[in-house]
Amino acid sequence: MGATSRGMLRLYLGAAPGVGKTYAMLSEARRARERGKDVVVGLVETHGRARTARLLEGLETLPRRTIAHRGATFTELDVEAVIARAPAVALIDELAHTNVPGSRNAKRWQDVDEILDAGIDVVSTLNIQHLESLNDVVEQITGVPQRETVPDGVVRRADQIELVDMAPEALRRRLAHGNVYPPERVDAALANYFRVGNLTALRELALIWVADKVDEQLDRYRTDHGIAGTWEARERVVVALTGGPESDTLIRRAARIAARSKGADLLAVHVTSADGLVPGGDAASLMRGRALVESLGGSYHQVVGDDVPRALIEFARGVNATQLVLGTSRRGRFAQILSRGVGATTTALSGSIDVHLVTHEESGKIRERARSRAALTRGRRLSGWALALLGAPLLTAALRPLGLSLPSEILLFLLLVVGAALAGGMWPALTAAVLGFGLLNWFFTPPVHTWTISAPENVLALAIFVLVAAMVSAVVDLAARRSRDAARSRADAEVLSTLAGHVLRGEAALPSLLARMRETFGLASVTLLERTDGWKIVATSGGAPCTRPGTADNDVVIDDRLVLAARGRLLDAGDRRVLEAFAAEAAVALRQQRLRRAAEQAEPLAEADRMRTALLAAVSHDLRTPLASARAAVESLRGTDVAWSDKDRAELLATAGESLIRLDRLVSNLLDMSRLQAGVLGVHPEPVAIADVLPRAIDDLGPLRERVRSDLPPAVPEITADPALLERVLANLMANAARYSPDDRHVLVNASWHGEHVEIRVIDRGPGIPPEAHDKVFMPFQRLGDRDNHTGVGLGLALSRGLTEAMGGTLALEDTPGGGLTMTVSLRRHA
Repeated sequence: MGATSRGMLRLYLGAAPGVGKTYAMLSEARRARERGKDVVVGLVETHGRARTARLLEGLETLPRRTIAHRGATFTELDVEAVIARAPAVALIDELAHTNVPGSRNAKRWQDVDEILDAGIDVVSTLNIQHLESLNDVVEQITGVPQRETVPDGVVRRADQIELVDMAPEALRRRLAHGNVYPPERVDAALANYFRVGNLTALRELALIWVADKVDEQLDRYRTDHGIAGTWEARERVVVALTGGPESDTLIRRAARIAARSKGADLLAVHVTSADGLVPGGDAASLMRGRALVESLGGSYHQVVGDDVPRALIEFARGVNATQLVLGTSRRGRFAQILSRGVGATTTALSGSIDVHLVTHEESGKIRERARSRAALTRGRRLSGWALALLGAPLLTAALRPLGLSLPSEILLFLLLVVGAALAGGMWPALTAAVLGFGLLNWFFTPPVHTWTISAPENVLALAIFVLVAAMVSAVVDLAARRSRDAARSRADAEVLSTLAGHVLRGEAALPSLLARMRETFGLASVTLLERTDGWKIVATSGGAPCTRPGTADNDVVIDDRLVLAARGRLLDAGDRRVLEAFAAEAAVALRQQRLRRAAEQAEPLAEADRMRTALLAAVSHDLRTPLASARAAVESLRGTDVAWSDKDRAELLATAGESLIRLDRLVSNLLDMSRLQAGVLGVHPEPVAIADVLPRAIDDLGPLRERVRSDLPPAVPEITADPALLERVLANLMANAARYSPDDRHVLVNASWHGEHVEIRVIDRGPGIPPEAHDKVFMPFQRLGDRDNHTGVGLGLALSRGLTEAMGGTLALEDTPGGGLTMTVSLRRHA
């Protein structure tokens, strides 16, 4: 019996909660069941939505697994039950869900993986914010961290992904009509997570991610079926860069071509030689081109190939490009007659890819060849000339009395030519070959002492001698030059690697770049200048800086506004090329430095805006609730159409009083938090007995006071604190603990003292919070681990910590053994 084939995973992906993923999944399930398919519901969350719940009617639903954790009972997906039932299709909602501790797996996507391995098809749902790679982006957009994520690889392995799309305005209307959340949560949701800007950004993320997934599927299909031609499903414009001065013109022209089609991709590619020794364009120009491409939203690529046209076409076909942009030739007319050139050859090979040949200012200009330094040292060149000019006569004198045959004499002269080539390069070797030819003809080729050669085979032998000598000379000289280029490339790579290492080790990017530049090239000073109204020094390293271009030994123009000025010595062409690459990096570092500074300046404003938005959203609900309760009670008492009994009247008055107490506590918390943030909170420390403050704090709790039990040991020392602030701290901590503890468990308050400090502990038996969220509970407007997510503005713990620290103490939390949280207030013992 063969192994069970793995099931197929189908995902309904949405941009935000409420777009209709579960509804679409259940609708598809009902259609599949009508077609006779065996469909069961493994786990579906309706979240109280009536229309979604109606779609569950008539579908077979498997029982959930019950798990006890920290005194509470939870239900999770029963993986074993699904596998034992073995349906054709299982519906499992919320792929990113985190299972309760004690479950079979930590994450629901791991449960789904097991079910797929059992050969069962699974249909599930997921929101875009739960993708691991987008987690930080979503938090940046919405301000809400997502603790439940799914690895991208799991989602990308899905056999089908269907986007459930909805316009932001339509989703907000669904919220306003109460189709997503209960009415009491609608206002806060619309003012926070479900703002139009947030939903638009999340929708774009979802569309882009799904488009990339479709691209992957298309590429896989074309590869599997051996399709080499271009399918113009999406415009992709590739621009070829040589590293020449025309790069900026080509990039901007390609960007304009890409902009004509919505959603088109821009890719820049540079082809470098396979051996890495032949220069592949100006490094500084390539760096500037890369920065320009990326600033225009494109991407930069580098490929290796000796045949440039073929390498370009292979890259373009590999990325399914539709258009290729090249610059017209910079070669002279004679060179263009001898060779078709890259543009013409690429066009001939392009097939269905459109090729644009763009004219530029450099068209038709003959490239200036940089004068390369000699491949060999001066000493070696002198020894080569000496061997050529003196060796040939000396060898002739030595061979004349020996009477050797002509072939042997030719071989000895050839050995002399090889020696001259090895010692001095091509020109000494060619000189030795010419001298050798003449001496062999005059002294050793019959008839001797004449320039006539009688035997045809001797003519052939001497011709071959000259040809071999020239070939050996050229090969030796080329090898020497390649060795020099390799050494130079290695030195440049080591310099760049050292520079990158310094930056990666955490040194400030721009100062590090300038300092390493100065040290690497032995310069006196390196200065980055920027043109504003005049020339301004942006950064400098070393001695006296240059104040304007033209006063330095080396000026590198980065762009219209930036110039790098180096003083100390004049650099040769090779060093200058590396310096230009450094200068381009310095411009990027300056841009990043300014962006970081702008982000740092914007961060407090963004934080203040987030706090203001959260405050308005929370207060809009939490002020309304006690006001509505108090108003309803007072309106009832004022009415004359109902005769209230004394008991009912007392109950209405109690409701109004409790609501006003709650309102007073909320307003007091808000005022104290604003005073804390402004640094104007008045603190009046004095000796305080905890036994005097605790009963008043418990009385402030209203109906929650019955949930609190005090267990203070006798003779607790007095502490130094502000009695009113301490009462507020304890009341907030006890109210928070009572709200989240089970109804049958009390909140315990006790105290102990150690040395100069007294610790007051507020212990609850609630669900607790994960360790990684311990610090977050002390941030304003955070409600972590709540049983409902719409009660209170989330100021209690933040205010309690702030008030405690204002009194010179600390507030910390730890897990309660057996489940729950323990809040510990530590204050100085009164001497």
